[in-house]
Amino acid sequence: MPIERQWRLLTTVRRALNTDPSHVALTELQPIVGATVVVHILDLALRLGESMFAVGASAHDVTFAITRVAKVYGLAGVHVEVTYDAISVSYHRGEDDWPTTLMRVVRAASPDHAKLQRLQALFVDITDGMDLAEARSTFRVIRRTPFLYRPIVVIFARALLAVGVAILYGAAPIIILLSFIAALAAALAQAGLVRLQVPSFFSQIAGGFVITAVTTVVSALGQAGFAPFVDVNPSIIVASGIVLMLSGLTVVGAAQDAIDGFALTAVGRILDLTMQTLGVVLGILIGLEIARVFGFSIPLPTDAIPFGTLVAQIGGAIIISVAVALFNGAGVRIIVVSALLSTVAIIAYSMTLQLGLQPGAASGVGALMASFIGILVARSMHLPSVAVTTAAIVPLVPGTAVFRGLLGMVESDGTAEGMLVGIDPLVLAASIGIGLAAGASLGLYLGTPLRATLATVSKSRARVRR
Repeated sequence: MPIERQWRLLTTVRRALNTDPSHVALTELQPIVGATVVVHILDLALRLGESMFAVGASAHDVTFAITRVAKVYGLAGVHVEVTYDAISVSYHRGEDDWPTTLMRVVRAASPDHAKLQRLQALFVDITDGMDLAEARSTFRVIRRTPFLYRPIVVIFARALLAVGVAILYGAAPIIILLSFIAALAAALAQAGLVRLQVPSFFSQIAGGFVITAVTTVVSALGQAGFAPFVDVNPSIIVASGIVLMLSGLTVVGAAQDAIDGFALTAVGRILDLTMQTLGVVLGILIGLEIARVFGFSIPLPTDAIPFGTLVAQIGGAIIISVAVALFNGAGVRIIVVSALLSTVAIIAYSMTLQLGLQPGAASGVGALMASFIGILVARSMHLPSVAVTTAAIVPLVPGTAVFRGLLGMVESDGTAEGMLVGIDPLVLAASIGIGLAAGASLGLYLGTPLRATLATVSKSRARVRR
């Protein structure tokens, strides 16, 4: 073989294996945007992301929205950092200019799904070509929009959730009424503490204590022989209250941020979730201990309390999801979709239980089905997927398992066997919680590519029709 052919062959092999630095552009062509306009673009993108994050969006969605808005208006290569309580955005126009960096602190997050829906609609309008000045003006209007419902509506919606939990367990009318009264008292106590700007940790303690106090009184009246309270199962009342106070926790958001790689945000949300849960636990434990000191007790159920009939489960799940959507500020469309998805979740849960799966796995399957269908429906109806998914999986929160575990630990008298009796239901509750988080997150990730494919197909069809 001639030397020239050998050299060409060697060169061809080398090009196939190695990259050629001379073919790589050293710099990117950046559009010329004035410094003032850069600040206006970054400010709009940052404020939009901050508002979305404060009302319930995930860190991934916030990062995508900020970078996408900046790119639409001509700023490519924007750097975004999202932590639990702050968002920073930076843009460097060139080597000869100082970078423009903005940062905003995210105030205490409070779900407002109607506002989140309007913010996502604004984001879509921006990507479709809305003018910068018009986008800034529209955002100011959305930012000043008050919460959709008055405080009294939120309080009664929280009490309605307890009614749904009682129906879910097939409770008698007297238990449903008492669950409503206990939850209403807890919601009023927590609303009063919020007005006094008491930290939410102590608000959770107060809510758990009020629920336990009402339940102790009901149990004492039943043991004393008062007719309406004799056959009342107090565990359902406490379970309703536990589901009420755990319904607003960002389990799905924390798991999604952890999977997306936003470690700081995930750790912050998980820590907040842990503290809120500990607040409920402490409130219940304080109430049970005070009742024990005064000679009152709540009978410890020997077995897990089963759900009622399938009709009762569906009815209870719908009421719970509607209540959650209401006190999260959702509109009519989100409420309707949440109710339908909660039906899907509870049916999937019941069917998998009948197939022999454990409650933790069955909860994961129910959350998976609700979140997978939810993200597809949310795309077609322009709804926040986190809004419909959160409300749909609340009926599967393990309220009775948490109470059985806490009550068992209080009545254990410090013995190893007694502690094991209490720990077993708590382990079950933890497995169900993990199953809900994993199933909901998996459903979102399985549905996202399919949603993108459907969006591409719909755009292609729209172009063909034109």
